Amino acid sequence: MTNGTMRSFWERNEASGGRLLKVTAKKYALSFFRAVLLFGMCFMILQPILNKISLSFMAEKDLYDTTIVVIPKHFSVSNWKIASYIINYKVSLLNTIWVSLLVSVIEVIMCTFVGYGFSRFDFPFKRFWFLCVILLIIIPPQTISTSLYLHFRYFKFFGHTINLKGSMLPYFMMCFTCMGLKNGLYIFMIRQYFLSFPFELEEACYVDGCGPFATFFRIMIPGAKPIITSCFLFSFVWQWTDSFYANLFLGKIQLLARSVGSLTDRLSTYMSRAQGGGNVSVPPAFAGAINSSAVLLIVLPLIVLYLFCQRLFVESLASTGVKG
Repeated sequence: MTNGTMRSFWERNEASGGRLLKVTAKKYALSFFRAVLLFGMCFMILQPILNKISLSFMAEKDLYDTTIVVIPKHFSVSNWKIASYIINYKVSLLNTIWVSLLVSVIEVIMCTFVGYGFSRFDFPFKRFWFLCVILLIIIPPQTISTSLYLHFRYFKFFGHTINLKGSMLPYFMMCFTCMGLKNGLYIFMIRQYFLSFPFELEEACYVDGCGPFATFFRIMIPGAKPIITSCFLFSFVWQWTDSFYANLFLGKIQLLARSVGSLTDRLSTYMSRAQGGGNVSVPPAFAGAINSSAVLLIVLPLIVLYLFCQRLFVESLASTGVKG
């Protein structure tokens, strides 16, 4: 502040009986507290990621050097090469892409139908079924893992017992019945979004001769693009990093999350083969560096997807003349 501004401030403060100084001090104190809180939260989120990036580029001798904290002395990409080889990155990446994409599309389609039904139609035991949706959000899927395993391991089909474990059929069946990963949350989000639509809009469509399905596809779906897109992105990312359902059902399909889960055992086998056989003890620091590289190999495609979606969003805003 200039001297004139300072004098004006103190004059106004004196005229207000000291109230202006209290309000200004409170404002700056809250801003400082907010800045410290945001910095702390960002540091807690970013610090583990930065540590993994640092470890992934360290040579093995740097891992045991106590003078190195963040920046490696001997920059190396050997950890990335080893991690990529162990998890069979190309095959795992392609499998993860098509599985995540297919599952996400099915989940979003089915959850959109169910969420719209809960928001607009009355049917028997509606509140009970919506309570089941809430329980699907609250109860962890691990609590029913044994039941799911036994159900699909000894699946009854017209009096015959079929083993569906190790195929995509159990997962598809769960997705089509809205029992997949986080489906309860998607139904709840879509239902709440459709509840914000005015009922008069549908009544006008009915007067114009549209039936429930025509109204749903022509009016409601175009207006629900934001929530559908959000649910699709959530579903894709969660499916990308999921290992619980993948281990339970998709045993024959090599995915990134499953490969990283068994990375330690695979690393021991790799080290044993590299040294000509025998039992090999993998140093914990070296195993941590390889694991960090593998985790980054999983996260990197998601970052690329985020940047791509952000670019599409900005371009769509520019085409419509809206400033982002």
